[in-house]
Amino acid sequence: MKEKIHPKYNEATVTCVCGNSFTTGSTKKEIKVEICSNCHPFYTGSQRTIETGGRAEKFRKKYGLNK
Repeated sequence: MKEKIHPKYNEATVTCVCGNSFTTGSTKKEIKVEICSNCHPFYTGSQRTIETGGRAEKFRKKYGLNK
């Protein structure tokens, strides 16, 4: 690597809105994020699964299109 052209790589503190914080490497000293692995629905298991079964039948029943 050439000297004096690359940004300095530091240890950075990442802070989430939920209050969680951890350290990582970055060219910035401090990083603020809105969502992290502690509060993201995919990682916490609180992600909603959409039940699509029965939508066509519900539509047919609502509008009287029984075939």
